[in-house]
Amino acid sequence: MTPPVFLVDDAADLAAATVVLTGAEGRHAAVVRRIRAGETVDLSDGRGERARCTVVEVGKDGVVCEVGERWHEPAPRPRLTVVQALPKGDRGELAVEMMTEAGVDVIVPWAAERCVTRWKGDRAAKSLAKWRATAREAAKQARRGRLPEVTGLAGRDDVAALLSGADAAVVLHEDATARLSDIAVPDGDRGPEGGVVLVVGPEGGFSDTELDIFTAAGAEPALLGPTVLRTSTAGVAALSILQARSGRW
Repeated sequence: MTPPVFLVDDAADLAAATVVLTGAEGRHAAVVRRIRAGETVDLSDGRGERARCTVVEVGKDGVVCEVGERWHEPAPRPRLTVVQALPKGDRGELAVEMMTEAGVDVIVPWAAERCVTRWKGDRAAKSLAKWRATAREAAKQARRGRLPEVTGLAGRDDVAALLSGADAAVVLHEDATARLSDIAVPDGDRGPEGGVVLVVGPEGGFSDTELDIFTAAGAEPALLGPTVLRTSTAGVAALSILQARSGRW
């Protein structure tokens, strides 16, 4: 079984012979996970720098780790970005959790025309913070060395710009004739907005205007399968296909 992963604030922390894990991460290790001296843990900066460590001391609010092997995990290619229309209730955090476990690289919350949920004012900041915290914890649970990026809330034009810069752009749609499993997946990307960009629509579906703009930006409508999935589960199902098709899994 792979060791549990805990996060440090800076990659420079991993260059030392020992690392004192304090704060929320230290308390989680010592109190929640009940890590004991002699156990092995991985420490990561969440951006690909990672170290395998041995716990040498456990306190009430943290642990002291002796650093052993260090390595860098390169960013996987192609980069997988999911534009996720805002689901209702707590299904947004569920979608983020599952997509993070499935290896998504970037999650873009999207305010689609037919979204029931709206992020406005203080709610927008709180909701985005919940998504990011969910991604952080899910990445640790999945033993990831890289945290997925959760961007700010995107509008229709922002999504169109992402699609136009992608190596492969896909809109999941139940009326599409092409299947997602048949769409060509690129090996790499051609810049910060490259890789594969996948758009998951809201419960009410895409508007005609959104579909027209996204296809004009280069997106190909694709069918996920014979059944209609919730917006909160479509992303993880699609990611599973893309991971296998791209060779990342």
